Formats: sequence, C-alpha cells, structure tokens
Amino acid sequence: MSRAQEMKRPGAIEDLLGIMARLRGPKGCPWDREQDHQSLRWHAVEEVYELMDAIEAEDDHELEEELGDLLLQVVFHCQLAKERGAFDFEKVARRIADKLVRRHPHVFGEIKVKDVDQVWANWEKIKRAEKHGTRHARPSALDGIPKHLPALLHAEKLVKKARRAGLPATTPGRSRRTRAQLAAKLFEIARQAQGRGWSAEELLRAETRKRERAWRKAEAGRAS
Repeated sequence: MSRAQEMKRPGAIEDLLGIMARLRGPKGCPWDREQDHQSLRWHAVEEVYELMDAIEAEDDHELEEELGDLLLQVVFHCQLAKERGAFDFEKVARRIADKLVRRHPHVFGEIKVKDVDQVWANWEKIKRAEKHGTRHARPSALDGIPKHLPALLHAEKLVKKARRAGLPATTPGRSRRTRAQLAAKLFEIARQAQGRGWSAEELLRAETRKRERAWRKAEAGRAS
C-alpha cells in the first residue's frame, strides 16, 4: 500500500462504523439486519462476562479480543439508534467525554480533594445536579443501582450507597472471620438453599428489597 493510499484509509473507528452500517444495509447480513436493541441486550451481558474471564486470566490476547467484542455491542446499538434518528456513535463518545471532564473537577477544574471519599462525594453531588428536574432525577442516595445486577453485587452496591449516606445499621461491624471463612459461609448458604429447593439468588434479592425499603423510609424520615 502506497503512502497516499495509507493516508486515505479510514481510521479503525471509522472503519468499524462503516462495516457496521454495511452489515445493516439493504445488501448486508440477514442476522444483523433483523436485530434490535431488545434482541441484543443480553449479548452485551455475555460479552462483559467473557471480558472478565480474560482479565482474570491475565491474557492480553484474549483481553484485546474481548474488548473488541464489547466495543462491537456499543457500535451496533449506535447504528440502530442512528437509523432511528435518535443518536450516533459521535454523540455517545462526546457525551461520555464531556461527562468525564464535568465529574472530575479536581482534575480539569480548581476543586481540591484530599482522598477518594471526597472524589466519590463530588461525583454523586454532580450526578444528582445533572439529573435534577429531569425524569432521571435521583432524589434518594440509594437510587441508580441497575435492577438486573446479580443479587450479591446488587446487595453490595446498596450497602455501599447506604453507608455513604449515613443510613442506620450500615456501619461495618468488627468480625474475626477471615476472607476464606466468609467465602466458605457464602458457599454454605448457597448449598443449604439449594438443598431445600430454594434459590439463594432470589432469597438475597428479596432480603435486599426489604432492607432497601427500610433505608428509604429512614432516609425520608431524616429529610422531613
């Protein structure tokens, strides 16, 4: 390839966007053409789990490939949205770039922070201000947890948000259990639940919902 041809060749991102548009075009791939946001939603979840496997394996070759697969999901959804006249990849990239600058005033502005806790506090404050007055407003400190998270991860995030908000019964107690002992206890709970025909996942989801209702009630009482 000549130097002139190389200079005319689109960058990797432009190339990828062009390929996706062609796959969705009149003479594109039948499978790609029949997809929509709903049909693709669990593909993204699967790709994230495969990415986690590559990270845990510390395999750079797999990591590179899985990041590409995840990027494909972003590009696919952007193409679908572009066809609907909603937004495109450029708008998505610009929005996250602007958000990163806006939510890091200690890097791109004059705000001073002394530790990570202050970074998180500023992040949440800025996020609430961004969404205030919109249908995405988050009046509660417990808002913003994705409902489809696995139960244990959902519970962890809820406890973390409640603790940062200073809600009752969220201060970590002193436990003498080691990490291995706690892991064994979690496994034993799952084993016992399965042995009784119960789903540990559903049991934890139900308990998390109960705790969340109590914390939201306490939060509302504190604000009144």
